[in-house]
Amino acid sequence: MTHLVRNVLLLSSFLSLAACAASAPARPGAAAAPDTTRKPATAQTAPEDLSRYRPVFTAPKTTGLPAAPVSRTAVTPTAHVNPQIEQRLRDQAYTNQNVKYAQGYRILAYVGLEREQAMATRRAIISRYPEETDYITFKQPVFRLWVGDYLTRLEAEQAMLRIRPIAPKAELQPAQVVLNKSVF
Repeated sequence: MTHLVRNVLLLSSFLSLAACAASAPARPGAAAAPDTTRKPATAQTAPEDLSRYRPVFTAPKTTGLPAAPVSRTAVTPTAHVNPQIEQRLRDQAYTNQNVKYAQGYRILAYVGLEREQAMATRRAIISRYPEETDYITFKQPVFRLWVGDYLTRLEAEQAMLRIRPIAPKAELQPAQVVLNKSVF
């Protein structure tokens, strides 16, 4: 048994010595593996000259005659609209008058369970900014206070900056908003 333990120890030490010898740096006279390490930027050689492979074009031959100027006559526009186009424009205008909603943004100023706090936030916003429209929704048990009808995100962000001191947790939400025809 002792011989077996001694042989196992000798074998393991021999294998570790062999592994160390295999990973040792190569002698200067011996053939070494190619160097794959990255060289510093200053030691890199100049790129290969590829100018001999680039195509060369000759300039086109010019004639002694100057190019004749192109005479252009001014086209007078006519304001005549086809009756069919006129009818379609009228139809489109009528359709646009009936549009009441558009995709826009509203500010969600309050979300919570307390009606009194929702109403207090509403009163504070309306007292400071009476031109803002407000919508309170109740879906049991949550009250939500929405403020404004904004068509662009920029308008909504500006209004949210004004409302933030009153409602610090206000956030912007995409919504279908009511169009105010008096503005157009």
